[in-house]
Amino acid sequence: MSDDALPEPDRLDGAPHPRETAALFGQNAAEAQFLAAFNTGRLPHGWLLSGPKGIGKASFAWRAARFLLATPMVQDDGLFGAPPAPASLDIGDEHPVVPRLKALSEPGLCLIRRGPRPDGKALSDVIRVEEVRRLKSFFQMSAGGNGRRVVIVDCADEMNPNAANALLKELEEPPADAVLFLIAHRPSGLLPTIRSRCRVLRFQPLGADDLRAALQQAGFAPPPEMAGLAELAGGSVGTAARLLSQDGLGLYADLLRLLQGLPRLDRPLALQLADATAGKQGEDRFDLTLNLLDTALARLARRGASGMPLPEIVQDEDALLARLSPGPLAARGWADLAASLTQRARRGRAVNLDPAALTFDMFLELDRQAATLPAA
Repeated sequence: MSDDALPEPDRLDGAPHPRETAALFGQNAAEAQFLAAFNTGRLPHGWLLSGPKGIGKASFAWRAARFLLATPMVQDDGLFGAPPAPASLDIGDEHPVVPRLKALSEPGLCLIRRGPRPDGKALSDVIRVEEVRRLKSFFQMSAGGNGRRVVIVDCADEMNPNAANALLKELEEPPADAVLFLIAHRPSGLLPTIRSRCRVLRFQPLGADDLRAALQQAGFAPPPEMAGLAELAGGSVGTAARLLSQDGLGLYADLLRLLQGLPRLDRPLALQLADATAGKQGEDRFDLTLNLLDTALARLARRGASGMPLPEIVQDEDALLARLSPGPLAARGWADLAASLTQRARRGRAVNLDPAALTFDMFLELDRQAATLPAA
């Protein structure tokens, strides 16, 4: 299998790649911080783009790359006919850098991401050191265009130890006019020395309105329950897109219906939900069921621990959460269950146990837990 036949590891199924994203929503603060640093003439060479997965970090990296590679080096206050300092990162589609970036043919950019395994049959699970070592030859080439070089690492969390150490060497002595964007969903897992050599740019989860606009741009039809989707997705465009493609809102509502009957389990509904996870065709449904059950248990724990209503994902959810988790003792029980329940199911699936049986067993465990929880 050729490299061209493999999927791009940094592209969400059914959505445009971040390099094709026209607009960035909900991250005005991060963009303003980067632009302010640029306009001072003291742009850091390393940027750590930090925040939950799917909220626009990669889209920002490509947007900033377009801007850096298309903007002339010299900027001043507009005197003597020179252009003024830029007020945004917008670059028009007519600029020649734009199609080159979309085609991955821009000589001023190096993209570091997971490549093929040595046998070429599938993508590697990690970014290997060979991918990072390409930076050495990239930096040794004569700079073209406006003289800048841009590197995007998507994502830095996926580097193995050898790759991380190789990247650290490049961060320690970068060439002039090189800028590296490291996308990190879990920056605490990176080497402290890598973090110390980068300026951290934090990205925030999107609100419902920004999430709606981002989904529309990506080609998805936002549902009427947009506020609930934003809450369930944690403000992540990538997560929201996956939930839409798999009817995640519908499944979450079904799981709450199941919880509504506890401690008297609705067995027909439990069997129906479990049967949907069976077989090869049910693998995605199994993973989604576990993820949404994790969310429901976490929300039960939060509701009981805080005593405060949570923004509802589906109608009348808070009344259910309050009944099943009326106080801190009940919250602790749900939190303890959340820490182990779905992990056990994932381990069972890893050794090829029947996913439907694993799912139904989880529902039985929920029923047992609800029967033993303290009232307050």
